[in-house]
Amino acid sequence: MDDHTPTTSTPTTSTTTNLLEPRLEFAFEARVAVDPPIRVGGPSPNEVLTFIAITGGTVAGPRVNGVILPGGGDWYTDRDGIVTLNARYLVSTHDGAFIDIANRGFWRADEGVTRRLDAGELVNESEYYYRTSPVFTTEADEYRWLTHTVFVGLAREEHGIICIRFFALD
Repeated sequence: MDDHTPTTSTPTTSTTTNLLEPRLEFAFEARVAVDPPIRVGGPSPNEVLTFIAITGGTVAGPRVNGVILPGGGDWYTDRDGIVTLNARYLVSTHDGAFIDIANRGFWRADEGVTRRLDAGELVNESEYYYRTSPVFTTEADEYRWLTHTVFVGLAREEHGIICIRFFALD
């Protein structure tokens, strides 16, 4: 075999190596107040862009506390019942720092759950998929860890308030 002949190999896992299992640590919950949705439209009836203005809210937890400033928003696209979320908003912490949150994710549910939610029923968050993957920006030293940590957000709606629990992936 010459040096230019491709080779294939089968990956192996050492039985002596302990692979890490993901561990999530609760950091805080954001309770986001929003205006009613504004339908923007889309290229087809099966792909619709909608805007929801963020009017304020609170942030509370063991790692971050503060308020959500008005002025952010969520531009989400519904493609045949699969909603792609694209939200951005600003947190003012209890100690005077500012944290920008760019939060992308997905929402999906079966038709029955969607009807119940649309009727205003409180539905357990285990009955639908509402997950986000936030990215944080700040210049505050105390919160710099947010900018280089992977997070997962578990979201739900409670009486018109969007509640997102943020977990840091260890």
